[in-house]
Amino acid sequence: MVNQILLHISNTPLELIEYCQKKGIAVEAYSPIAHGEILHQPEIASMAEKYGVSVPQLCIRYTLPLGTISLPKTGNPEHMKTNADVDFEISAEDMEVLKNFKHIESYGESSGFPVYGGKL
Repeated sequence: MVNQILLHISNTPLELIEYCQKKGIAVEAYSPIAHGEILHQPEIASMAEKYGVSVPQLCIRYTLPLGTISLPKTGNPEHMKTNADVDFEISAEDMEVLKNFKHIESYGESSGFPVYGGKL
């Protein structure tokens, strides 16, 4: 079984992840790049720069130590290639910062989708 959930920096439902893992349910991180809204967070850009990676690479890598499967969306072949290049580790200290990053209040144009905004 797989539970596909909205999971990204600023939205990490740790209790749900833990529950699923205890029940043998794989967790798939839907929209690990927060439908692009994470790209507008200077603190995340700064951390990505610290690791010498792009913001999407940092976001995708973030989901892996959580034991989840990351599902980034792109139609751009070059982005597909770089999205897969996440062979680096985020320090435990930085993982904690990312787990507790401020909640993104709006997903912009995507806020109308129930998965993001919670309403139609």
